[in-house]
Amino acid sequence: MKRLYLTLFICLSWAIGILQAQSLEKNIEDRLREFFTNYETSYANIGKSRLDKFVVDHDKKRLDIYANKNFGYQPFTEENTTAIYRSLKQLLPGPVNYYDLTVYADGQPIENLVPNAFRSKKEDKSRQYGKIDYKGDPWVANTSRPFEITRGLQNRHLAVWQSHGRYYKNDKKQWVWQRPRLFGTAEDLFTQSIVVPYLIPMLENAGAVVFTPRERDWQRQEVIVDNNTCTPGSKYLEINYKKDKWQPTDKPGFAQKYLTYRDGNNPFTDGTARFIPTQPKPEKAFAEWIPNIPEKGRYAVYVSYQTLPESVTDAKYLVFHNGGVTEFKVNQQIGGGTWVYLGTFEFDKGANDYGMVVLSNESKQKGVVCADAVRFGGGMGNIVRGNGTSGLPRYLEGARYWAQWAGMPYSVYSKSNGTNDYNDDINTRSLMTNYLSGGSVYNPYEPGLKVPFELALALHSDAGYKDDNALVGTLGIYTTDTNDGKLNSGISRYASRDLADMVLTGLRQDISARFGIPWARRSLWNRNYSETRLPAIPSVIIESLSHQNFADLTLGFDPTFQFTVGRSVYKSILKYLANMHGTDYTVQPLPVNHFAIREGKKKHTFELSWLPVEDALEPTATPQGYIVYTRIGYGGWDNGVYVKRPNYTVEDVEPGLVYSFKVTAVNRGGESFPSEILAAYQAKRSKGTILLVNAFDRTCGPATVNTSTQQGFDLRQHPGIPYIQSPAFCGYQQNFDRTKAGKETADGLGYTDASLEGMLMAGNTFDYPFVHGKAIQAAGRYSFVSCSDEAFESNAVNPDDYFMIDLIYGGDNKSIPAAVSRKLTDYCAHGGRILISGSYLISNTSSGTSESSAALRNLLKFAPGGSLPAGGSGGLTGTGIRFSIPRSANAESYAVPTPECLLPTGGSFAAFAYDDGNYAAGTAYRGNYRTFALGFPFESIRGAAERAHIMKAILGFFEAK
Repeated sequence: MKRLYLTLFICLSWAIGILQAQSLEKNIEDRLREFFTNYETSYANIGKSRLDKFVVDHDKKRLDIYANKNFGYQPFTEENTTAIYRSLKQLLPGPVNYYDLTVYADGQPIENLVPNAFRSKKEDKSRQYGKIDYKGDPWVANTSRPFEITRGLQNRHLAVWQSHGRYYKNDKKQWVWQRPRLFGTAEDLFTQSIVVPYLIPMLENAGAVVFTPRERDWQRQEVIVDNNTCTPGSKYLEINYKKDKWQPTDKPGFAQKYLTYRDGNNPFTDGTARFIPTQPKPEKAFAEWIPNIPEKGRYAVYVSYQTLPESVTDAKYLVFHNGGVTEFKVNQQIGGGTWVYLGTFEFDKGANDYGMVVLSNESKQKGVVCADAVRFGGGMGNIVRGNGTSGLPRYLEGARYWAQWAGMPYSVYSKSNGTNDYNDDINTRSLMTNYLSGGSVYNPYEPGLKVPFELALALHSDAGYKDDNALVGTLGIYTTDTNDGKLNSGISRYASRDLADMVLTGLRQDISARFGIPWARRSLWNRNYSETRLPAIPSVIIESLSHQNFADLTLGFDPTFQFTVGRSVYKSILKYLANMHGTDYTVQPLPVNHFAIREGKKKHTFELSWLPVEDALEPTATPQGYIVYTRIGYGGWDNGVYVKRPNYTVEDVEPGLVYSFKVTAVNRGGESFPSEILAAYQAKRSKGTILLVNAFDRTCGPATVNTSTQQGFDLRQHPGIPYIQSPAFCGYQQNFDRTKAGKETADGLGYTDASLEGMLMAGNTFDYPFVHGKAIQAAGRYSFVSCSDEAFESNAVNPDDYFMIDLIYGGDNKSIPAAVSRKLTDYCAHGGRILISGSYLISNTSSGTSESSAALRNLLKFAPGGSLPAGGSGGLTGTGIRFSIPRSANAESYAVPTPECLLPTGGSFAAFAYDDGNYAAGTAYRGNYRTFALGFPFESIRGAAERAHIMKAILGFFEAK
């Protein structure tokens, strides 16, 4: 009986224990479900979190918690992981709240998802390169650079691309964009406006060698110079030295046998290449490529060669261009048999001995250099699919077609064997990167050309829209579930998550700080995308914003936003690679300001001055020196001169030549973007000096429409002012109906025509003192100098030193500061002469109170007369001639869609008239001082001869007694 009672007691106790355990686990489950269901984070928009499962081990006092994939979409930091664990400990019942907890998301404990660069504690070396590093010479090095980069991206090789491009849709048998035309653009075009003018130059300014699997040059013309075939009028020449003679290689080379190429044709197997032994002595044997340039302009220069057993790593190329000679060293042991980008330069029309590429056999190494084709300019698409080519410039096409022109194997650019160009294009971007990097330290087991690429980044824009004017924001994508979770170098694929997280974190910080808004950060997706699955190296897709969402594109079209995005991504790549290799970094500086040129104290000199700009977000971005670049006349820019201080004296100025200057700031991390361009001129037997004040700093996106019923971008009202030029726009928006949001067909919100496709929309070149100055030069016998409006506003410039002040407001709509108004008033009190022009002079003179605005307009002698409606004629009359200005988007000059009417007042008279309505376009005043006010920008006048005529008339008016 006792035994029976004992058995019953044990069974009862066991049952009670089971029930208690079940009750405890139910309690744990309920509390965990409550935690994850109610979980919110301000770090990112991750959707709904939930509990997937949990595993509790009471014996080991351990609780493992598995959250759903959404929970892993957020960025993890040491701070928020600590907070998550602390909240769970407080939430869980005893005794489990004393157990060892591990929360899993995205296949890892969440503390493992903190990027290495953001950790203060132990780093995860499995996703760092560590001792894996490329120690050889870079693929390409600009040896004419007048400063050294030691804490930037020097000797780093990166693959970066701008999403989609025009492709052949096989089932429809037509060329189409990969994404729809919406809000004036398409993703295929929009991402170009960030990657090419901002991100790639910033990476290169930090010392990186940047490869992109799409054509990077926006030049529509193309010239091929080769030992086999040449563009008509071009020449390939060889100069031997004693016993060293150019010989054919045993490998095939480039030859352009066809004007257009069919699927599978490889131009890099149709010709021959040449080689010669190297010499330690300079300038002994050469190959020369002299192009017959079809029109003056900027052309990218690409060289090609074959990698031979004795190839050297310091092949010396010289590019002769309008600005002088720039020297490059090319590592011919890698990257043979394809186009290798050197740089982009200004060339004159025709075949000239100052426009060519030279390969010398000079080398510090014993071996050979190889010569094959050289290419100038991006050109038009020449790959035939179906019945023809795309008919567009090559830079607008997808990577599949560029890869074929660049000599890639068929398996790289057409995995589908020609049946699916859409998939082929997506895959080509990664496969081309892998082929080029195969055999390098970062991709050691794959055959290829040994270029040591160490990361790949694809910048896209995404779909999705909000009805409430909210932002969609940025998404990051990476892939870990392939190749056993390893990259080809052996490191963890979670290195890609680190990169994606750092880029998204940087974008949110930088955009929010610059624009004073909470930029929307979306998720970190671990998904199976080709562009993140196929690359052998850490790779990410950054969906920068939504091209389907008005609020996103309102910012996205703004060049200041594009600069901010480019700089932010560059900084994240810099910091990421510094952590991957355990090195220090320095962020390149911001552009300088307060730039000014004065006539020097000594004869035939100019004195230049400027001020550095500190970056409040980056303490390392302080300038340590500056580069002053010079251009003479219509020539190109030289290689620059390094100076330590923010001033420079130009000596031996030759009278009769117009000099232009721009300045960059440099430090050990690289080089900033350039300043505005200023110009100066010393006339022979000068009658006086004119001061040009550049107040045109503005860039902007197109005009917006945003009402309760209508939404979009009205490029006819104002197409915007890009930074220099932009390929972003495909046409004019046709549908503004907000109720049709989300539809991508002709009846959907944002639907856009194709009228602007293939056109580079002209913007602010920041080079208008030169345009005004050339007109002054042509008018005769006046010297000129120039300054920025910031320098003019400060005490750096004394207006009384000058015969005339030419205020260049261009397309800028900012108000004239009170300090400038006072200077102009004092200048006029001393009998000064003012020329002021711009398309927003009424806005420019609307400063302070109505009384102060009226006083400024009275000083300049005009009254507001409104503005012309957009879409009218660009014709004007004045100074005895008819001339025109551009009123709509075009490729030559920024548009002036709504020039202003200026009415004479206070003794002035109307000096110009618009064809539309014969409204007054400018006024002239002659009294104790003299003024000329134009309601349109002087630099927008079409034709150098017309500008010179008008400037001569203005100067004559100011001279007359």
